[in-house]
Amino acid sequence: MTALLREARLFFSLHSAVLAVAGLFLLAGAGVGAGLAEVARQQAVIARIGPQQAADVEAIADWVSRGADAGNAAYYTFHTTWDPPSDLAFAALGARDVAPYILRVRALGLEAQLYEGEIANPEAALPGRFDFAFVLVYLAPLFVILLFHDLRSGEREAGRLGALETAAGSARALWATRVGVRGLALFAALALPFLAGALFAGVAAWKWATVLGLVLSYLAFWIVVCLVAARAARSSLANAMTLAAAWLVLTLILPAVGHVAINAAVPLRQGMELSLLQRTAVHRAWDIPKSQTMEAFFRTHPEWADTAPVTAPFHWKWYFAFHQVGDQSAAGLAGAYRDGVLERAAMSGRLGQLLPGVGVQLALHRLADTDPQAQMAYLDRIRGFHGDLRRFYYPYIFNEQPFDRDDFARAPAFRPRPQDESWPASPIAGVVTVTIVVAALGLLRVRRRRMYRPAQA
Repeated sequence: MTALLREARLFFSLHSAVLAVAGLFLLAGAGVGAGLAEVARQQAVIARIGPQQAADVEAIADWVSRGADAGNAAYYTFHTTWDPPSDLAFAALGARDVAPYILRVRALGLEAQLYEGEIANPEAALPGRFDFAFVLVYLAPLFVILLFHDLRSGEREAGRLGALETAAGSARALWATRVGVRGLALFAALALPFLAGALFAGVAAWKWATVLGLVLSYLAFWIVVCLVAARAARSSLANAMTLAAAWLVLTLILPAVGHVAINAAVPLRQGMELSLLQRTAVHRAWDIPKSQTMEAFFRTHPEWADTAPVTAPFHWKWYFAFHQVGDQSAAGLAGAYRDGVLERAAMSGRLGQLLPGVGVQLALHRLADTDPQAQMAYLDRIRGFHGDLRRFYYPYIFNEQPFDRDDFARAPAFRPRPQDESWPASPIAGVVTVTIVVAALGLLRVRRRRMYRPAQA
């Protein structure tokens, strides 16, 4: 305990070390604050959409009550869907900075509606959001390098290494204590801002405990990388350059190469192509016989085959039928798109087992429900809700039943994912943590004796 306190006093007497820890603390705090601000903004947008939706429905109900029919009600009524941020979303925003979390849909063709969103500058979205996950994965290793690149070489270059190890009695205990003090200081600089944000956001205890485990294991990996680099007994400058190159390769180059390789291995047609295919099928219906459209519709909806045939130039059941047929024509491409997104996510998970930075980032996104799986789950809930809407409106439209103000209240309501419902995240985070720890221990065992050998006189 005396040695630990001595090393702690020595560490905090170094102005450069204090500035490094304070800098990481401020960056982590800024990342947490930025994440909380973005989550608060998204929650405010979701809260505003409810009253606006109610006002829109009320206006349409007034109009329908004056003589409009069910087709008009189904065509003009938008129904709001939303995906609320999880309690941990502030720490790892993931896909929520580019993927829609609010979508208003009608009972018309769905596939084209799923990929309609706000127009944004893609170059502005490319860097991503500044959040706690970014600070941990990309910036924290630089602070580890800053504090550990000259841990032993600095003493040797100052000419006091031999005396220091002799006075300590046990060189291994000396360096283990020094490593522990610096590592705990970095861990505290990351953990304290995160815990403050988690307390403010009401994060479940098992989630923040898992995140802290990831933080600790990721810091341990980079500390071991620094110790392994130090075994070569080179100068502090050489160690710093080697470790900077390792950071560049492990956090930037290899993940970028892996991303390109995954995209090449799983080619994915974009949502705009789905919209174009669906809209083409819809617009084609205006130029072909109505009977051809209705036959295609009845093949998947035989319960409406006995309704009166369409003889007028326009009828709502024909209109909604060819929107349904348009969705059916794009169903194969939509399924391939969904499977491709999930396959890319699975391949990224396998890449994360080799690259600790990728693994930690994916685990944080999985814990926060901000990864591609969560986005696909939101789209699946929209598809289910849209099916409920069609089943609600079709009896009125195909049986030509009257639709009045009271019927609006009977329309299905969208139910978002409950806040306590999440994808299995702890096993993924556990696998990543174990992988990082095993990799760190493997590096640490490489010539471990040389790392702690006494200095030569």
